[in-house]
Amino acid sequence: MHAGELALGYQRSGVTAEAKLDLSPVTIADKESEKLIARRITEVFPEDGILGEEGAARESSSGRRWIVDPIDGTRDFLRGLPLWAVLIGLEVNGQVAAGVAHFPSLNQSYFAVRGAGAFLNDSPIRISRRTTPEEATLCVNGFNNPAAMPFHGCMFDWMARFWAVRSMGGCTDAMLVASGRAEVWIEPHAQPWDLAPLRVILEEAGARFFNFDGGESIYGGNCAACVPALEPAVRELLQATGSLAAGSSRGPASGSRED
Repeated sequence: MHAGELALGYQRSGVTAEAKLDLSPVTIADKESEKLIARRITEVFPEDGILGEEGAARESSSGRRWIVDPIDGTRDFLRGLPLWAVLIGLEVNGQVAAGVAHFPSLNQSYFAVRGAGAFLNDSPIRISRRTTPEEATLCVNGFNNPAAMPFHGCMFDWMARFWAVRSMGGCTDAMLVASGRAEVWIEPHAQPWDLAPLRVILEEAGARFFNFDGGESIYGGNCAACVPALEPAVRELLQATGSLAAGSSRGPASGSRED
């Protein structure tokens, strides 16, 4: 909450961005928010590890690691939009066990603990019961660079069957699926800090989560999440383009989502 308030203050007062090596934007708000989160984690859990988008890093001696994205959706943040979130996931012995996606501008916090369900503020959330593309909403990130999608050649024909298609940004799209307001989310490029909390929230809400290659990892570089009834339709897209393989998930990705 405190990191979100700090970032929100910067957004209201106005900040400028600089480009990182991958050309994605970063601001003083990203950096200061991550410093605050890392400092609080260190104070309370000194033996836990940290992996942050803006460089916070510490090895773990406890088997626990906190994975942090201080502002997921920096482009929205810079334009004064409310569709950005502070993302924090807790990895225990290599598996994401808990996560929170806090949207300061909307006063909304999505969170989940493995085995205990998913919540929006204090209310339980659950995926929708829609079962066909014709009644479902599809969320896709990365339309600014469709040629980088392995399935771009058949993507638009595949999308045509859906009731609606939206693209509001990774964390927002993911939470629409988790809260039953959309049914499919496709994310072509992502880092572990983009996915760690979103995965556990989605799965605890009842959604499926998998990588384009068939793995189920926050380190796979991409992901799809959907209600179980629409998993065959999503895998059909990936199989048609050769994206979906029988192998296990890959190691840490080199690409990044354009936030």
